[in-house]
Amino acid sequence: MSRIGPRTKPRSGCPLNVSVEILGDRWSLLIIRDMMLRGFCSYTQFLESYERIATNILANRLRKLERCGIVATQQDPLDGRKLIYTLTEKGMDLAPVLTEMVLWTAAHEKHQNPELIRQIKKDKQKFLANVRQRWLENSSPMD
Repeated sequence: MSRIGPRTKPRSGCPLNVSVEILGDRWSLLIIRDMMLRGFCSYTQFLESYERIATNILANRLRKLERCGIVATQQDPLDGRKLIYTLTEKGMDLAPVLTEMVLWTAAHEKHQNPELIRQIKKDKQKFLANVRQRWLENSSPMD
């Protein structure tokens, strides 16, 4: 069984429990969304997202996502004081999960992004392939 963090074990071995312990708060999911769909890769970009995450929460969630292997960091080649955040393969594998969550919301709740829903419903596999392709193009090592 994989561990959630360096010293934190999941409360149970139930696969749903483990995933909820890793991803079960809104901020982690929104950070992943912003990386996956909006191409965010800097701390400043995350702070400027629609939902306005607090700096202490952002720092905490980015560290947790990195510890869990969902996000990787590297120094910004233009400014060594800054980090660039990228989704790992493990993080990118969440694309179908987040897509299904979006479709569930569209079916049962009010939302404000009909264009995203339209794209997904038109051709879900193509949508997911495009998300993965953008990730592959942006995750190549920086010079």
